[in-house]
Amino acid sequence: MKKLLIICFMVLSISSHSMAGNKTVEVDICIYGGSSAGIIAGYTATKLGKKALVIEPRNYIGGLTTGGLGATDIGNKFAITGLARDFYRRIGAEYNKFEQWTFEPHVANKVFNDYIAATNLEIQKNYLLEEVIKQGNKITEIVVRKNDHSNEVLRIKAKMFIDCTYEGDLMAKAGVSYAIGREAIDQYGESQNGIQLQEVHQFPDGIDPYKIPGKPESGLLWGISNEKLAPHGSGDKKIQAYNFRLTLTQDKNNQIPFSKPDNYNPEHFELLLRQIEKEKWTTIFSNLDIVNLPNGEKEYRHTGGFLIKYMPNGKTDFNNFGAFSTDMIGENYDYPDGDYKTREAIWKKHEDYTKSLLYFLSHDPRVPTHIRAEMKSWGFCKDEFPETNGFSNQLYVREARRMIGRKVMTQKHCEGDELIDDPIGMAAYQMDSHNIQRLVVNGMVKNEGDVQKPVPAPYPISYQAITPKIEECSNLLVPVCMSSSHIAFGSIRMEPVFMVLAQSAATAATQAINNKQNIQDIDVNQLINKLKTDPLADGSKAEVLIDNLDKENVTVNGNWNLIRGGYVRDKYVSDRQDKNASVSFKANITESSKYRIYFYIADDKELADQFTFDIFDGKSNQKVTINKSDIKRIGLTSGEWVDLGEYQINKNVKSQVKVKAEQQTGRVIADAVIWKKVK
Repeated sequence: MKKLLIICFMVLSISSHSMAGNKTVEVDICIYGGSSAGIIAGYTATKLGKKALVIEPRNYIGGLTTGGLGATDIGNKFAITGLARDFYRRIGAEYNKFEQWTFEPHVANKVFNDYIAATNLEIQKNYLLEEVIKQGNKITEIVVRKNDHSNEVLRIKAKMFIDCTYEGDLMAKAGVSYAIGREAIDQYGESQNGIQLQEVHQFPDGIDPYKIPGKPESGLLWGISNEKLAPHGSGDKKIQAYNFRLTLTQDKNNQIPFSKPDNYNPEHFELLLRQIEKEKWTTIFSNLDIVNLPNGEKEYRHTGGFLIKYMPNGKTDFNNFGAFSTDMIGENYDYPDGDYKTREAIWKKHEDYTKSLLYFLSHDPRVPTHIRAEMKSWGFCKDEFPETNGFSNQLYVREARRMIGRKVMTQKHCEGDELIDDPIGMAAYQMDSHNIQRLVVNGMVKNEGDVQKPVPAPYPISYQAITPKIEECSNLLVPVCMSSSHIAFGSIRMEPVFMVLAQSAATAATQAINNKQNIQDIDVNQLINKLKTDPLADGSKAEVLIDNLDKENVTVNGNWNLIRGGYVRDKYVSDRQDKNASVSFKANITESSKYRIYFYIADDKELADQFTFDIFDGKSNQKVTINKSDIKRIGLTSGEWVDLGEYQINKNVKSQVKVKAEQQTGRVIADAVIWKKVK
């Protein structure tokens, strides 16, 4: 009897534990992935009246935006709209600026948590996707398991699902078609896809790849593949390199010195020593000179090992630069389709490599003394990433799976050669692929895969590119691992763009729920109108933005030249003083309120020392002067908004900002103006 009681108690205990560890929740929209896109998608859905749940596979939110990528890759700020733009405005408020695109990771984390708190958005962290359950072409629920010893299982039933991971795990488990690697150039008619042996981030000629120079029998140096270079433009399944974006400082009071990491092996950096000697580094800071040779060819001369962009409060965003840097080339091929253990091992290998690189450059006696001393002056930040001792908590997964959806974005879309009619966002960054393999070419070590091809202007992204084919899934949106070729993804794959597409995805999901439709069947024009008229998903009116290309609301007097490099595309410039020359921007104000007016000054090496404006608020003119020294730039920026002051403007008034060519020297720019309602 006693034995029977013990058995019954054990069965009850196991049953109780099983019930406690398994939970089912029902929501309107389930977002898998708490990246920057995931938070914006969840916030959008909640603001639009839907019950949303964000499942994050790891223990951190915000993805790369909070994970060290503090110098935002933009391309063109005009392309960034809605809540993504609002995010950078909120970042700006933390630094007493209108907008800020370069920031500390903990500040980005605070802003995302503000979005979460404002909507009571539910986030469940540290849950890994185990199963996707479908009925026909529709996901009915997903099953996730807590990545700890609790063995807790969570089942989420939802009407709509959004995959906001960098890996596309929900998309893949839902049976949606996807691509990995590079397409051949003839698949979509692209010149920049497939195998590309180009000149940027490349080794100079003459660096020997063998352990004993000149002796192939000695074996290849670490990091060099023994594969042969495939024909130009051919496709493969290889992935562009990953790295960590590092937040470092020279402030000794806030510094964690570089220490010898796990699995440190100085032999891994013999190739780097040969590169430093060949390129004659004087500093670790990046420099690229493009020299025109007498025979008409160009020579690309790299020096330095890091692209270093300054952030506020004495911090920097350290990124890959040159032939041998933070990119761990060729070590991520198994990541996209890898299971969680495989990915964890790849992640750890990248972490060890990065820490080893920093330690090697700052401690190894074979490194030139001046480089070693300079590298040692840097360290991790005590006040960033405290859980990981100052090291970034997010691997830069530049590319993994890419959905093959109803529309595949290609190089032709990026360059404006092929147009779409269902735009739900824009991109503007260059077509950018990091190196993919390192091998021997003509007896020398070379990197292969890097492409940096500018796009002529911001271009639209198709709604069909974030939705699967209807026969594969009717209630899933994929704004991150969206449908594009390898080289087009290289332009689209920027954090601000992911946020824009995530807002579009959540808005589309809400519309589909309201109308009881498949995600492919919604009225896309209605979606586009909603994104345009309700950019913050809160019912507030959009700000008034007038660009110099708006012929109906811009009047040009006198001699001005139209040149590339403006807010949207072009900008007016006046190179000399002409008191009769001006450009006037007019806005029809539809609501009486106080407005702050901002004027965009694009980067220009010949900028005038002073700008003069006449501002009409509907009743009177006011003269405003802005000095060049008032324009504070930091990080990667194509220009800055300057504050022209606050004005009471009544509805149905034509407010006007007139910029005049009254400068003594330099160039006055007339580009874009914003009237923003003061809350």
